[in-house]
Amino acid sequence: MLGYRLPISDTPITPLLLPLSRMVSPAIALAFIPFIITLIIRYRHYFLLFYRAVLVRRFQDYTTGVAREERAFQYVLTHAIPGDPQHVLNTFDQYCSHCEHLSNIGPHKELYICSGKILDRLIYENAPLNVLELGTYCGYATIIIAQALPLGARLYTIDFNPTKAAVAEKVIRLAGFDDDTVELLVGPSDELIPQLKDKHSVQKLDFIFMDHGKRCYLRDLKLLEELGLLQEGTIILADNVLFPGAPHFLQYIKTSGKYHCRMHRGSLEYFRYIRDAMAELTYTKLK
Repeated sequence: MLGYRLPISDTPITPLLLPLSRMVSPAIALAFIPFIITLIIRYRHYFLLFYRAVLVRRFQDYTTGVAREERAFQYVLTHAIPGDPQHVLNTFDQYCSHCEHLSNIGPHKELYICSGKILDRLIYENAPLNVLELGTYCGYATIIIAQALPLGARLYTIDFNPTKAAVAEKVIRLAGFDDDTVELLVGPSDELIPQLKDKHSVQKLDFIFMDHGKRCYLRDLKLLEELGLLQEGTIILADNVLFPGAPHFLQYIKTSGKYHCRMHRGSLEYFRYIRDAMAELTYTKLK
């Protein structure tokens, strides 16, 4: 018996396994179908947002050769009443609801649950004289703020993108606001904020609206603190703190002891089924 070896078949093993693999692959695919369907149903609003905000924009950019923000302005210029801020806003809303998605504050985000509009309500109630907006974009929120400002107040609005800032400039002037009320500054916010004191004689800010890069929220808030531009009672309103989200910013304002924080829960602009929120902060200094 020593030295005896079992006979080795000449038939290759791999072909024998092929029918089994052909049977297993469709079975695995079929098992994933309910999961995929559930995923699509659950996140359908996010897929729709991706379609409208990314795919439609890229297609229109390619076919027209014109940037999305400029297309929106051409629509507003054609349909809005010059010098009527509210009509300009309404025309923007029509375009964003039926044509292309723009990341404006939007009509649904403006609604404060059961008691009016958040942004212009805060402006009307507090009557700030020196206001800073971070993230001008197309000038939508700029118009909301400007039309609620008291006489003699001034709004400084910052955007880092020259192309979008050029569109915002035209929108703001179309709504009827001149340089005496709204001054548009173009460049990185961390470079322009320190210039507010030296170049624009701003000693303290009464109201700040944040709607620029969410990763910049915490950096710019700390910069405002370091430069002494905040005073007791300064109000900061930060948009989109849940979606796309600003977790480090939220953690800081809740743990620093310098702010009284209130969350206004609502929905993403022009997508009422995507949950979002605005954070309203009141600067109290260190307790």
